[in-house]
Amino acid sequence: MSEILITLGDPAGIGPEIIAAALASGKLPEGFSFRVIGDRLAGVPGKPDEKSAESALDALRESARLLRETDAAAVVTGPVSKEALQSVGFAFPGQTEFFAHELGAAQHGMLLTGPTLTVGLATIHEALADVPQLLTVECIVSIGRLTADFLRKRGVAEPRIAVCGLNPHAGENGAFGKEESTVIFPAIQILNETGLADFTGPHVPDAIFRDAAQGKYDAVLAMYHDQGLIPLKLLDFDEAVNVTLGLPKPRTSPDHGTAYPIAGKGLANPSSMIAAICLACELA
Repeated sequence: MSEILITLGDPAGIGPEIIAAALASGKLPEGFSFRVIGDRLAGVPGKPDEKSAESALDALRESARLLRETDAAAVVTGPVSKEALQSVGFAFPGQTEFFAHELGAAQHGMLLTGPTLTVGLATIHEALADVPQLLTVECIVSIGRLTADFLRKRGVAEPRIAVCGLNPHAGENGAFGKEESTVIFPAIQILNETGLADFTGPHVPDAIFRDAAQGKYDAVLAMYHDQGLIPLKLLDFDEAVNVTLGLPKPRTSPDHGTAYPIAGKGLANPSSMIAAICLACELA
C-alpha cells in the first residue's frame, strides 16, 4: 500500500481541521495510507506565533527527509505562512522552491489545476517589478515542457497550451512592450519543436482565460503569479490544487492559505485539501 505524507501546515491555521475533515470525508482513493506529519498542539487556532511557525517548518523538513529516504509516494502540504516561516529561518520564497531544493530537482515549476482551468507559471514568487528581467526564453520553455508532461500524465494525449503575453494587449506589436516578440514568441517556437503539445500565442492576457475556461485549451502558461492565479482562484477556488512540477515524487497542496481568522471555528472548507490528496494519489 502506497503511503501519502500530509504535513499539518501551520497548526494555528486551518490545516489541522481541513486535513481531519478530508481524512474523514470518505472521498479519498482506496489503496493508500496517509501519514500526517506535524504537532497539532503546537499552535492555538487563530493565534500564530514562533512555536507554530517552527512546528510547520519541522514538518516540512521531516516530509522532505521521508521522501528522500523512504518509499513514501507523495506529499500533500498543509497551508503555511511564508512570513512566519521566514521569521524562523526558512530560506525560500515558498514551499515550491523548498521541495525543489530538498529533492534535487534540476528543473521545477508551479502549476495550479482545478475543474475549469490549469495554469502553469513562468515566474513564481517574485516582485512584479522584477518580472520583465526574470522572464527568459529558458524559463518559459521549462514551464511549457513541465506543463505538457503533467497533462500527458493525466491522459491528455495532445495537449493544447495557450501562452500568455506579458503586457496589455500582448504588447500591441511593440506599442506596450517588446517581451512578446523578444522572449515569449521565440520560446513558443522552441516548445513547438519538441512535439510535446500544441503551443500557441502570445495571447492577450485579459481574454485568453475565457477561452481556456470554455475548453478551447487544456492549460494556460501565465508569465507571472497573479496573472494566472487571479482567474484560476476566481473560478476554481474551492477545488483547485497547487502542484510542484519536476520533482522525483509528487507534491501537491490546497490553493489557499492559513486563514487564521476562521481557524478553529468550524468554517473552513476542506474541498481543496480533498482535491490535493486525490491528485497526489493519482500522480503517485
